[in-house]
Amino acid sequence: MICVSIGRTRHKMMILEHRALADQGAELVELRLDYLSRLPDLKRLIDERPTPVVVTCRRKQDRGRWRWQEDARLTLLRTAIVSGVDYVDLEDDIAGSVPRFGDTKRIVSHHNFEETPDDLEERHAAMAKLDPDIIKIVTMANSPSDCARMLELVAASEVPTLGFCMGEFGLPSRLLCGKYGAPFTYATFDGERVMAPGQLPFSQMKDLYRYDQIGEQTQVFAVLGDPIGHSLSPLLHNKAFEHHNVDAVYLPIRIPRDSFRESLEDLDWLGIRGYSVTIPHKKAAYEFADEPDGSVEKIGAANTLFKTADGLWHATNTDSKAAIDSLKAALPEGVSLRGKNTIVLGAGGAARAIVYGLLEEGAFVTIANRTNSKAETLAGELGCQFVRWEHRGKDYRDILVNCTPVGMYPDMDETPFPQNWMSENILVFDTVYNPENTLLIKQARERGCRTVSGIEMFARQAAEQFEKFTGIAPDLEHLRSTVRKTISPVNYES
Repeated sequence: MICVSIGRTRHKMMILEHRALADQGAELVELRLDYLSRLPDLKRLIDERPTPVVVTCRRKQDRGRWRWQEDARLTLLRTAIVSGVDYVDLEDDIAGSVPRFGDTKRIVSHHNFEETPDDLEERHAAMAKLDPDIIKIVTMANSPSDCARMLELVAASEVPTLGFCMGEFGLPSRLLCGKYGAPFTYATFDGERVMAPGQLPFSQMKDLYRYDQIGEQTQVFAVLGDPIGHSLSPLLHNKAFEHHNVDAVYLPIRIPRDSFRESLEDLDWLGIRGYSVTIPHKKAAYEFADEPDGSVEKIGAANTLFKTADGLWHATNTDSKAAIDSLKAALPEGVSLRGKNTIVLGAGGAARAIVYGLLEEGAFVTIANRTNSKAETLAGELGCQFVRWEHRGKDYRDILVNCTPVGMYPDMDETPFPQNWMSENILVFDTVYNPENTLLIKQARERGCRTVSGIEMFARQAAEQFEKFTGIAPDLEHLRSTVRKTISPVNYES
């Protein structure tokens, strides 16, 4: 179950949002009384409540907004209990002075906005002595490991425990706490108004992550990166799970640049079955894997980790195959990549995978990068040519592949390859997929060139990952349409 927090300054708006949430299917709502600009009229808020409620009133010392005396706050909480509200939230330092009464359930809570302390279990044990129906313990995650520690606590608790972490690192615990026994988690009514760091909107928790369908047997997958908040992979995979009726959830997990192995070892307790891997961890993923496949060995980077029945982590690189399949689909029937004179712009992980795939197909490849030394290094490692960035348009090419972020939202008026350098006979492939029609793609079409957008590669690489994760070949057109429905100049999630 998802508890949706409402914090408004006016009673009228709090009531209207409560009704709107009930219409949207919310089953439980938290009324943050400390947000009101005048002393709360509790009767007005609860008499005709459309859903059960948690009454919460936070002090400023707990990052709340209560502006009156503490005696008035305690009186309000006691009144809520006497009035028979469904739940009342009591901080652990005052829970002992507010006695149980009637049927109202007591949530004894503790928040730490700085860290997830080493004495988590001791704190939880002390709270269990305060006559709770539910223990709520919420801390700030400063690493992915904090999430694992918190969820282990939730799973081991004999008292129902709402345990999760705040902040970007804490997101997995918000989404998985129910899997390990938490009676509910928290969301916000509106993504623009969060009650705590890292809180997600109710619509996203319900529709994208399908929180209420996550159970003990739900398989967990994730995308790893730093940063990771921009990733579209959770959208793509979760919608595919829903489309194919797979009991699984896919999460974004931020992994710091220098702690890939340590973080994955700490997350092992969660039983995650597969990872998509993005910047800057593709090399680390290759080094972490127990069984990297041949493509990973040659590329030196992996974008996919998946665990099989043997308990080992296998690694592959779906970027390479997805790019090559995308290019082949755009060539005239019967035409291959063999012998095609190709220039690849960029020298990062995607460029490395695509250059490898092109060389395997027998293409002639030249690399150009804004940092010329990186192009020279990559060309030397893979056994192809390089050209200085300022000379990238001098020679005739059959295929142009852009692996740089130039032209990506919001800088959509930029292109990595001027239009006057293009020949009408070339095939232009832009790995940028937001927007789908980059300036490079638009200008190539104006020249009469064949084109491939980044959505094609993105959908294909995700499809191969999905099949590695689940054993199911997904509907490729469904993946394409999912991306197209989501990206726009004002809504960027990559």
